[in-house]
Order: sequence, then C-alpha cells, then structure tokens
Amino acid sequence: MRDRLEALREEAASSIQAAESLEQLKELRIKYLGKKGELTSILRGMKDVAPEERPVIGGLANEIRSAMEKQLDEKESDLQEAALKARLKEETIDVTLPGKQAPLGTIHPIQAVIEQIEDIFIGMGFEVAEGPEVESDYYNFEALNLPKEHPARDMQDSFYITPEILLRTHTSPVQVRTMEAKEGQVPVKIICPGKVYRRDDDDATHSHQFTQVEGLVVDRGISMSELNGILLSFAEQFFGMELETRLRPSYFPFTEPSVEMDISCVMCGGKGCRVCKQTGWIEILGAGMVHPRVLEHGGYNAERYTGFAFGMGPERMAMLKYGIDDIRHFYTNDLRFLRQFKTL
Repeated sequence: MRDRLEALREEAASSIQAAESLEQLKELRIKYLGKKGELTSILRGMKDVAPEERPVIGGLANEIRSAMEKQLDEKESDLQEAALKARLKEETIDVTLPGKQAPLGTIHPIQAVIEQIEDIFIGMGFEVAEGPEVESDYYNFEALNLPKEHPARDMQDSFYITPEILLRTHTSPVQVRTMEAKEGQVPVKIICPGKVYRRDDDDATHSHQFTQVEGLVVDRGISMSELNGILLSFAEQFFGMELETRLRPSYFPFTEPSVEMDISCVMCGGKGCRVCKQTGWIEILGAGMVHPRVLEHGGYNAERYTGFAFGMGPERMAMLKYGIDDIRHFYTNDLRFLRQFKTL
C-alpha cells in the first residue's frame, strides 16, 4: 500500500503541474481527493494492512492528501493570475486614442423660445406661474366671464373629459388661480407658460396641442399705456430690433377693452412682403384690460384695482423669428429640422 500511495503522489504532482485550465484542475481535484477519488479508493484497503502498520500508512496518507491540496491550491492561484493577466491584456485601453464623440441632444426650439420669453419678462419683474393642464369648467370658462351657453365658448372647441372637466384651452385659468392664492394682495405680476389643447384640425398654422404664454398684471392705477409699453419692450427684446407697434380693437370675453397687437414685419421691416401679405404688419398677440367680472372672480375689488392681460403663442413667435413656415415641423421629431436649433 505504501508503494501505491507513493506512486499516486508522483502521478498527482505531475498531473497537477501539467494542468492548463481551472476546469482541468477541478477535474483533478475530484479525481484524486473526491469521495470516489483514487486516494479514497486506496485507503479502503486499510483493513488488509497489519495493525502495527496502520498508523504509519494513515500518517502517510494524510501527508499525501495535504501535499495534493497544497499543490492544487497553488496551481489554482497561478492559473487565476494567468487568466487575469490575459483578460487585462485583452481589455487594455489605449488612453492616447481620441475619444468617440457622443451625440448630444439640445433644447427643443419651442422650449427654447418659451425660456427666452420667460427671461425677458422676469427681467421686467414678472414671476412664472403654472397650473394644471386638466382643468375644471369653472376656471377654464366661468371665472373668465364665459358662463354656460355663452356663445364665445364656440371660439374654443374643447376636449371634455366629463361635463365639468376638460383639457384647458388656454393658460388663463392660471391667472384666476393665482389671484385667488394672492387673496386680494397686490401687485400681481405673472406670466403663465404651458401646453393647451383645442379640437383643431392640424395644418400648417394649427395644432390640436400647442403652447401659450399668458401674462397678468393687477394693481392700483394700471392703464392701457403700461400694457403697450411692456409689450413694445418685450417685442424689441425678443426680435432683437427696434419695431413699430400698434394696437387694434378686438374682442375677448375676459378683457374689456380688448386689443390685438401688431408689430412692423420682422421680415421686411414694414415695407411689405409675402409674410405680412404686403401690409407691413404682423399680428403677434391678444391683450386688453382685465374684465371687472374676472377680477371679482379672482377676489379683487374691481372699483379699486385694475389690470391688464395678454397672451401669445410661442409657436407663432418662433415661426416669425426663425422664418418657419409650418407649425408641424415642431412636432414631427425630424432631426434635420431640430439640429438647426442647437445654438438656442
């Protein structure tokens, strides 16, 4: 048995040394030291060994087992280190190589225009207010002097969710909500940017979903001349040039008197062109003095306070500023179009 154990020692040492992979080493560990391995198989013959030799054979067997385990562990460590070096070599990164330029997105042109508008009005002391896009009929219509069955409701074909809940058709409800939150305190000086929804057929100048920026000022002694001055200042800053403006009488249920604001054509400087239809003027927004009923719905005494409001469409402002002829370009996600606005 001693000879068999010594032969097994030599055979195992040679096989372990020749192993080239961790998988081979695992198989050798099972072959020599497993429950059905060769060392165990030899030791099963201990019953045939003379009693006085059994301690000697047992000690030798333990010595060989320990030697095998040590050799297996050392070989496993060597193979793991070699595998790691090979992997590191394979995955080596040449830090001197130029990096790959990752494509970067940019702000959508409509959002960029809204931010430009916000910056201008914030510079004039306005605050930005927001409100829900799913709105109640009261805030969207009634509080804005549009009671049930009012014919002016037909001007805004709406998406109703229930008889009393709808997708807002303008951002004017934010004005009423803000006045309520102020609880009669002045001044109120806000702009309200956001998405609005109307049941329009999509074409080159209309969309069922678009954006608005509306403004509201309420205080003592507010007049139409102040409205005209603020809008003129805004137009000149937004378009980056000196412009002529004019206010034309119009009608909006929530303002009285109501006007539309025209500016001298930014394309031809007022000389007349295709864009302004040879008139030299372009309409950019609606405005007016806040109707007394709207002030009262907001919690303000209309005999003590006055105010003005205005509203514009960022899509239209962007189309005029950048010479875009179709509103659908903003919503079709054409990268050829959007990439033109990376510098905004």
